[in-house]
Amino acid sequence: MRRNPLGDPHERPLWVYLPPGYQDEERRFPSVYLLHGYGGSVASWADRPTYGRPVLEMVDEAFAAGRAPQAVVVYVDGWTSYGGSQFVDSNGTGRYQSYLCDEIVRYVDAHYRTIADRDHRGVVGKSSGGFGALVASMLRPDVFGACASHAGDAFYEVVYQPCLRQVVRALRAWDGDILAWWQEFRARCPDVRPGDRELEYVLGISACFSPDSEGVPVLPVDARTGELRAQVWRRWLDWDPVRMIPGHSDQLRSLRGVWIDAGSEDEFFLDLAARAVDRALRRTGIAGDGLHFEIVSGADHDAIGRRQVHSLCWLAERLSAA
Repeated sequence: MRRNPLGDPHERPLWVYLPPGYQDEERRFPSVYLLHGYGGSVASWADRPTYGRPVLEMVDEAFAAGRAPQAVVVYVDGWTSYGGSQFVDSNGTGRYQSYLCDEIVRYVDAHYRTIADRDHRGVVGKSSGGFGALVASMLRPDVFGACASHAGDAFYEVVYQPCLRQVVRALRAWDGDILAWWQEFRARCPDVRPGDRELEYVLGISACFSPDSEGVPVLPVDARTGELRAQVWRRWLDWDPVRMIPGHSDQLRSLRGVWIDAGSEDEFFLDLAARAVDRALRRTGIAGDGLHFEIVSGADHDAIGRRQVHSLCWLAERLSAA
């Protein structure tokens, strides 16, 4: 992360949860890595919602109650100045997938009693973190042997493309120049106005998926006319898990487990994305006990985050096997 293009801190906080009994035993444990959603940071795992409890507390309770074999749980920071990294390597944001797979995993295995192989190491995430978990399992099967994606970004013509219309409207005051908006937004932040969140998100995803050779984000839409830029949009589609899965079928079939879910009321229509990912996975031959798919009735995008404890317990069972 040194000399990353945004000048973001190269030293990041890393939270490592040690299960009950870790200090009293000499054995090694499987490990599960948790990736936060867009706009979050490692501190997000301790956020206390209006109703419910932080994920940190629910994870501790699950292991203390014996709902899953004990595992080391690692909370990873993928924050950027734009809001998030999608946990991929990009010359627009930084080498976040390499940071996760090559630096963090190596550090944890060196400093904690983990079973240091991919068959005993999993990755979980929600939203952008769910995308990052699924993609890391496809691109780095040498590192992760199981994954869970909760309302993970996918099926981009349904999830991303409609947002581009809002971006065009929101940029009229800046004559379609999103970097001019960005400078103004940074100057007045934390004063957030209508349209800012969509602009921040599309700018950040463009930095991850479609930066130019200098690392400057290039939008997949002409921000003055609303026309798609076909070549740039193709670069986004190349990162769509639905389209990536057929080319990584061998890697996915080698995993010990894949969990996919979303809420039926997801405001970003990521329930449709989850169904598309499930269809693509089943076409590769992944099914039965190795694939958990669920649309959670009544759950919206925020509520689905609490499901990460369920998938963590499910993965811990599979990662604990010999």
